Amino acid sequence: MEAEELRVGFVGAGMMAGGLGRGLLRAGKVPASNIVVSAPSDRNLGVWREWGCRTTHCNLEVLQESTVVFLATKPHVLPTVLQELRPAVTPQHLLISLAAGVTLQKLQRLLPAGTKVLRLMPNLPCVLQVYLFAEAMAEGAVKMGMPVGLASRITAQTLLGAAKMLLETGEHPAKLRGDVCTPGGTTIHGLYQLEKGALRATVMNAVQAATERACEMGED
Repeated sequence: MEAEELRVGFVGAGMMAGGLGRGLLRAGKVPASNIVVSAPSDRNLGVWREWGCRTTHCNLEVLQESTVVFLATKPHVLPTVLQELRPAVTPQHLLISLAAGVTLQKLQRLLPAGTKVLRLMPNLPCVLQVYLFAEAMAEGAVKMGMPVGLASRITAQTLLGAAKMLLETGEHPAKLRGDVCTPGGTTIHGLYQLEKGALRATVMNAVQAATERACEMGED
């Protein structure tokens, strides 16, 4: 489907929805005019308007104007939202839930038979892991004599620059990592220490553990 044809809705306008919305806009996957967002108040809708997206306080309006709908509400609110949307759901809709601890089976029971529904794991556990990594980077700089405030700012800018490079180039992280590893240089020496500490395996295990725990919380 062409980006101009894709119509995306968000029921909920919080941090998770905002992160996905920014990603779609920056990647050019969908124009802002084709995104509609609902929330019970204006508290989180202002930034969406600044991006050029349409906003509403009516969840049904999102469903009526979108083909792909992200359900970005809190888990305890989601059943009520689905009951509200249920009469207007059609086979043409693709609903994607971002709620932690809500199983796919439970979602399907709340929707008409045959409704296409997916469940995406929220990235909050991954965000927390990035914070932990950032803390360690900053403390490493402090260990080497850098002032605390400066270490935190440089760490944040480093992570921001790396994230922008991933988004703007579309390259695989492994390629970008290889591109900055000068033979015998500082980067490869630092990476060697990370490999000795099994960083990649540890992070992968952390994502798995967070995912499995979220699924356990959603069991009936």
